Amino acid sequence: MTARPSAAERRPFAAFAVALAACAAPLHADEPCAHVEHEGARFIVCTASDPDRVELFLTDADGETLGSFSRIDEALAADGKRLAFAMNAGMYHRDRRPVGLYVEDGAQRAALVTREGPGNFGMLPNGVFCVAEDRFLVIETLRYAEDPPECRHATQSGPMLVIDGALHPRFIEGSDSELIRNGVGVSADGARAYFVVARSAVNFHAFARLFRDVLETPQALYLDGNVSRLHAPGLGVSDWGLQMGPVVGMVVDADAGGG
Repeated sequence: MTARPSAAERRPFAAFAVALAACAAPLHADEPCAHVEHEGARFIVCTASDPDRVELFLTDADGETLGSFSRIDEALAADGKRLAFAMNAGMYHRDRRPVGLYVEDGAQRAALVTREGPGNFGMLPNGVFCVAEDRFLVIETLRYAEDPPECRHATQSGPMLVIDGALHPRFIEGSDSELIRNGVGVSADGARAYFVVARSAVNFHAFARLFRDVLETPQALYLDGNVSRLHAPGLGVSDWGLQMGPVVGMVVDADAGGG
């Protein structure tokens, strides 16, 4: 007989279920993404529970930056795969090179940045999203530097949204700095990663509250704002715009359901 989960174990699922009750459309059984409303703002939340399926993408076999969801899907199609969902995965320079640490398929392609700097990336504490062999991690940058985990894929961005269950200390409730933002949070046991894109403009404080209060992720990381884009074919969503740098996505078989 399977043991029933404890109340503490059930809370994240209960909170998420409440949010999903406000979905704009019913979910397909195999669809990883859902429309969610929280405190009057609209979001799409995509959930991954298998680290083997989550990958980072930057360049193709010839070293050319992929830059779009369609080009990534074209590359995956050669192996009978496709994106179940994807989003931009952190900040990048004008030539689309990653800002900060970037690891793809176990190979480090850009180094960790630990110093404070301008812009959102340098609003310390910032952090790293890591896809390890058997779990997901969001780790504050200095903790990562002290004891780097083995990451098959990793991207550094900032600021942290939630740190050990608390919001970033520099976030201001009611701030008028509102943008379309995206980020990622990880469950306490590392078994699930929640990738979130706002569909209405929100400030940092409101965005972080979704991760803390609804998804109940003790660690969450901001990925970007204003250029935030999502590919969720199961919901009929595939945002377009200028070419991107790093992209994170969940890969499934081309004939898999849910999009």
